Amino acid sequence: MTTFLVHGLIFATWLSRVASVKSLLRLSDGVLGLTLLGGAIGSVLAIPASGWLVARRGSRTMAQWTSLGFCATLALPGLAVNAGTLFAALLVFGAMAGANDVSMNAEAVAIEKMLGLRAISRFHGMFSVGGIAGSAVGALVASRHISPRVHLDAATIVLIVISATGRALMPHVPAADSAAIAGPVFRRVPRALIALSAIGFCVLLSEGAIGDWSGVYLKQVIHTTDGFAPLGYAVFSASMAVFRMTGDAITHRLGGALTVRLGACIACFGVTAMTVASSPWLVLAGLAAVGAGFSSIVPLVFAAGGRDKSLAEGIGVATVSGIGYLGFLVGPPAIGFISQVSSLRWGLFLLAVLSGTAAWLVSGVSRGNADLWRARSAPGES
Repeated sequence: MTTFLVHGLIFATWLSRVASVKSLLRLSDGVLGLTLLGGAIGSVLAIPASGWLVARRGSRTMAQWTSLGFCATLALPGLAVNAGTLFAALLVFGAMAGANDVSMNAEAVAIEKMLGLRAISRFHGMFSVGGIAGSAVGALVASRHISPRVHLDAATIVLIVISATGRALMPHVPAADSAAIAGPVFRRVPRALIALSAIGFCVLLSEGAIGDWSGVYLKQVIHTTDGFAPLGYAVFSASMAVFRMTGDAITHRLGGALTVRLGACIACFGVTAMTVASSPWLVLAGLAAVGAGFSSIVPLVFAAGGRDKSLAEGIGVATVSGIGYLGFLVGPPAIGFISQVSSLRWGLFLLAVLSGTAAWLVSGVSRGNADLWRARSAPGES
């Protein structure tokens, strides 16, 4: 769980300073969207190789080393002097993020299988706890007008120490047998896995957009201060953390399919409320609803992908996350473009449409292979 915590801390630390970096480098919404594209491209490029390496080397080893590598790249965006160097920094940052994401999720899926019960939401809950802590510290640091470079450099050192200390706590999960190792060949991907990936696409695009744009939205559209703006992502992460810690129990009671569908509908409502509000407190309430709605969707989608018996855990997770993370690829520039030609309110309203689409896609997974939603300990779920 330490790896998930560190992952959340890294992301939140960077996201808490996006608005400050935007102002420091004097970037427009459209240019910021294009630079944020670097992180998404890096993730998408790294994910396929990461799934293969997890199957070859084991999820524990890969999660350990990619966590350290991800920590080291946190300092890079603070060194940027213009849009081009920020894009390059985020390209490397995103590659390590994608590699670490696949590795730690493959490890979590394997542990869940060994335990024979639902646990994936609690792992992701630690990511959200990291998001809360990173955002809170980021808000404090930003309010004191400390430069992003100093903040990111200091955070890099602290997080490397935490990651290195937590390595010994990770359980060992053997690498997959060589017969099971194969890259994700999309012509062989089952229909249910494609539907899962599409849900992941919608939700990951939306989660990434909240991270990238919530601070900018609060500062630029709602006209809050530098210190208040990072609280948007902090509230979003806090809501996700609370509901992820209880998400396994909720899923056991409602079933995987209904939990995902209901969560997507709640998120759709929250985004709509956020984009029509004029009060910063109402925006925070909307972000809390979005966090609650999204809380269990990605954990359940990744776990379902890892249950496909035709693929090793690393390959299954990489297939779902690889397509899902394309959302990060198109999300930042899409919202930036809509904001440039219309407004950021309309750009973020796109997330309501995607949330509704995710709710609709649940039926496609159930028709293709309802067993993917089920954990061993809950044979009656659907």
